[in-house]
Amino acid sequence: MDVLMLSRLQFAVATMFHFLFVPLTLGLSILTAIYETMYVRTSDPDYKRAAKFWGKLFLINFALGVVTGITLEFQFGTNWSRYSKYVGDIFGSLLAIEATLAFYMESTFIGVWLFTWDKVRPGMHAFFIWLVAIASNISALWILIANGWMQHPVGYVMRNGRAELDDFMAVVTNKFAALEFLHTVSGAYILAGFFVMGVSAYHLLRKNETGFFKKSFSVAASFALIFALLEAFTGDASGVEVAHTQPAKLAAMESHWETGSHVPMYLFAIPDPANEKNSVETLPVPDLLSLLAFHDPSAEVKGLKDFSAADRPPVTLIFLSFRIMVGLGTLLVFLAAFGWLKRKDIERYPGYLRLMMYAIALPYLAIETGWVVAEVGRQPWIVYGVMKTADAVSILATSQVAVSLAAFVALYSFLGAIDFYLLAKYARKGPIH
Repeated sequence: MDVLMLSRLQFAVATMFHFLFVPLTLGLSILTAIYETMYVRTSDPDYKRAAKFWGKLFLINFALGVVTGITLEFQFGTNWSRYSKYVGDIFGSLLAIEATLAFYMESTFIGVWLFTWDKVRPGMHAFFIWLVAIASNISALWILIANGWMQHPVGYVMRNGRAELDDFMAVVTNKFAALEFLHTVSGAYILAGFFVMGVSAYHLLRKNETGFFKKSFSVAASFALIFALLEAFTGDASGVEVAHTQPAKLAAMESHWETGSHVPMYLFAIPDPANEKNSVETLPVPDLLSLLAFHDPSAEVKGLKDFSAADRPPVTLIFLSFRIMVGLGTLLVFLAAFGWLKRKDIERYPGYLRLMMYAIALPYLAIETGWVVAEVGRQPWIVYGVMKTADAVSILATSQVAVSLAAFVALYSFLGAIDFYLLAKYARKGPIH
């Protein structure tokens, strides 16, 4: 456990913990805005109560997301100062735009929305929550543009021993970043949909506010299904982009060792990185990997042996994480589709409702494993093809990072416990009469 590994672990802890809050914030902001808009259009008081109820859970979650996001950004100066010096001209500008444009807008209008209930016209009040939702998603856009640049760096020149911004529009219109944004926010919307469906299922099983929670469930089921289907399309497009820009990551995702064309996909395989092969390969589907990677059954797909051992990501971790993500994503489509089809009389399916209570956890797991694929799969590069992670870490004592890592784990565990306690408490309590 040297400084590099400890710093990577600390950043992983901070990032994955932060992303327990971000997707629910992104999705609940949109759903809350939808519920309030439906109230404006229909004058149905249940939709006003829905906006207040789900909006309260959104606010609880937002507060923790802000705290963890700030400490995450601090690490670029503490643990990754050489990275900040080398590419800060590009990366720093994107984070600055996110903070000054999106975060301030979001924070301002959250307060305006919270304290102006029944003090302004309903349409204007609904406009406030839409501004919050839009700002939240703009914030995600700029952060993912920054991450997309790390995945596929464009629009820069090497000057004075560092990467400097040369073409801002090339960075902003980076195809990798655009697909990453669409894939990430779709996952966030699925998670929020399943959160609302799961909480609604809890109350429907107890016959508590049945009419209210059927309406909440119906909207959330439609929302989750739309974005579960979109997630599949963006996932496919993202895979093609990875095949072109990060072939080592693609090879690790499929544990593909030998470069070739007409490459099959094995439905069951067990990676054996030590011997540069798979110890088990069964149920091959001819040409499928070539087809999925390049939309061409005869396409050549690079194998891991084309890359030195030092330039390969951890194969087994990426291989398993990718399959967990895809498997859960497929399951979420079917669960959302069933809920949407049966939404008008969903209370007649208690088994499904019990399942949906526990299914709240599934999008979280899918999202976290997706980030493992994206970030660990990029290794050993912190900026793909430009800067290796080992060259980006700060010069620190091992003890310094070990202490801060332990403090992060302890503090985040405490904050996480508070957040989940408050979410569970107010979710069980139900809406205000």
